[in-house]
Amino acid sequence: MLLSMTGFGEAQQQAGGEMTRVEIRAVNNRHFKLISRLPEGYNSLEGDIEAVVRDQVRRGSLQLTLTVTRDLSPENCLLNEAIILGYYQQLQRLAKQCKPCDQAGVPHLEWGTLLNLPGAVGDTQRSKDLEQEWPVIQQVVRDCIGQLNTMRAREGAALAADLMSNLQVMSRELQQIEGRAPEIVRAYETRLLDRINQLLSEHKVQADPTLIVREVGVFAERSDISEEIVRLRSHLQQFENMVQHETAPGRKLDFMIQEMLRETNTIGSKANDAQVARHVVEIKTAIERLREMVQNVE
Repeated sequence: MLLSMTGFGEAQQQAGGEMTRVEIRAVNNRHFKLISRLPEGYNSLEGDIEAVVRDQVRRGSLQLTLTVTRDLSPENCLLNEAIILGYYQQLQRLAKQCKPCDQAGVPHLEWGTLLNLPGAVGDTQRSKDLEQEWPVIQQVVRDCIGQLNTMRAREGAALAADLMSNLQVMSRELQQIEGRAPEIVRAYETRLLDRINQLLSEHKVQADPTLIVREVGVFAERSDISEEIVRLRSHLQQFENMVQHETAPGRKLDFMIQEMLRETNTIGSKANDAQVARHVVEIKTAIERLREMVQNVE
């Protein structure tokens, strides 16, 4: 089963007076890259979170966002006096410059304004409960990855169908080339004899049949594409097996595409035939479509 490298997942869980929520967005990347956006005080969990994600995702560029909303009770709240005082002093200086003062010359500063500023109110339980929170966070991350992989699998199935469709196009074109191959030498022999007969009639000379046979033989050996056809068909079969039976064959598929393109180019150059050239163009067009799609396969 193929997995796309593009997807989105989200999950949340309410436990112990907290709402833990995780979002993951994924796009294609040749390697694994995870950017974690964690709340203040949770950075120590970054390595553990990455280990959970790596267990389920092999390639791709992922952005994970963790939010923890705590239902703070008064006994768990801590006013950070130094931070609040710093805010107050800065706001006081600014207020004096803007002159929004009362009759006594005191700046108008609301407590609600101060307490809503970052870091003004802390939580006495957060640092000591982080280890206890981890099982919940771990489970939410796993649930989120499950949602992500559901989307990736759905897109992967669509990719697999498109890949198989292009493989069928390539197989049909290759069959046409294989049918044309025996005619290539005969067509060359006909063209060669026609040209020789024309020259003989113009110059009234005799041709050595042995030389003609030798020339045709050299061309036949030089234009033999049977081995390339066999190898290309083998690549098509291997590609199909990877699509149908492997979970993360993206790198292998990319390599196989390079091999298919190489064999196709060799067929076109060796055959030196207009009909074969048309089929080669169709195969190369399908290969380019494969290349674009495989960039998003894990």
